[in-house]
Amino acid sequence: MAANENKWGLLYCPRGGWRSNKRWEKIEKVLRQQGVDYDFVQSENQKSVERLVKMFVNNGYKTIVIVGGDSALNDAVNCLMQMNEEERDQVALGVIPNGLMNDFAHFWGFDDSNIEQTVGWLKKRRIRKIDLGCIRYTNKKGDKCIRYFLNCINVGFIANIMNLRRKTHHAFGSRTLSFILSFILMIFQRLDYKMNIHINTDVIKRRVMTMCIGNASGYGQTTNAVPYNGLLDVSVVYHPQMTQLFEGIYLFVKGKFLNHKSVHPYRTREVEVQADPHALIGIDGRLMNTPVGPYKVTAIQEVINFLIPV
Repeated sequence: MAANENKWGLLYCPRGGWRSNKRWEKIEKVLRQQGVDYDFVQSENQKSVERLVKMFVNNGYKTIVIVGGDSALNDAVNCLMQMNEEERDQVALGVIPNGLMNDFAHFWGFDDSNIEQTVGWLKKRRIRKIDLGCIRYTNKKGDKCIRYFLNCINVGFIANIMNLRRKTHHAFGSRTLSFILSFILMIFQRLDYKMNIHINTDVIKRRVMTMCIGNASGYGQTTNAVPYNGLLDVSVVYHPQMTQLFEGIYLFVKGKFLNHKSVHPYRTREVEVQADPHALIGIDGRLMNTPVGPYKVTAIQEVINFLIPV
């Protein structure tokens, strides 16, 4: 497989369900109508995304488009970050939203239902250098690990919800409805975790319901975060009263999460965390293995070429 300068390497990540084939047929039709020259591969699982992105790069593709969601984009940028800077700078990464969660695509204004517009924007090849978040941690084997993220890291309650949401989305389809159902189910489970958090000069030692560290909008929890200022936005949520909990879900759905009295927002270049080992951690919407001991999250400025709307 070889590529010229203008050919896309297109990586299709099926989201499952009975609509999956119909969705791809529509995308394929739009690509053909707009005269896009591309080579196509389909991922089988998480590990195959990184392998296939690397294959595209090794074969000279300068534009790699992920037809997938936040998790597939996460795999793609982690593959690119394993390369040297000179090699990485030759590649522009784009997305056609096709996941259960497409929060990073939505941040830029890409619409799941408007494939024609998305492909038209990508064809213009407008590139912006964007930041990544980075978590450095020790795994259960004692290995020092690094994982990058585009959107956010969730610790605690919301990580549990995102995990449930993936399961309920197939049944309900609706982004908002699946979140609300997951939220209600989680009310009857553990709601807070002991954490030790260092943000700038602040030290937080107390029980915390959830924390979001956002490089971008963080599924509505870091609504002011942008992936091009070299900073992370952090929302720390203490354990609210039950009435405040339902107020919180209302404000979340309305996009006014930071207005809730239990939410404490910060902006920083790095965060150090030591959390209850039972507190789940989600990275770009997917659960990751819980780190052993403390971990550090930082912003890495302007490291990925990303195709944005015109």
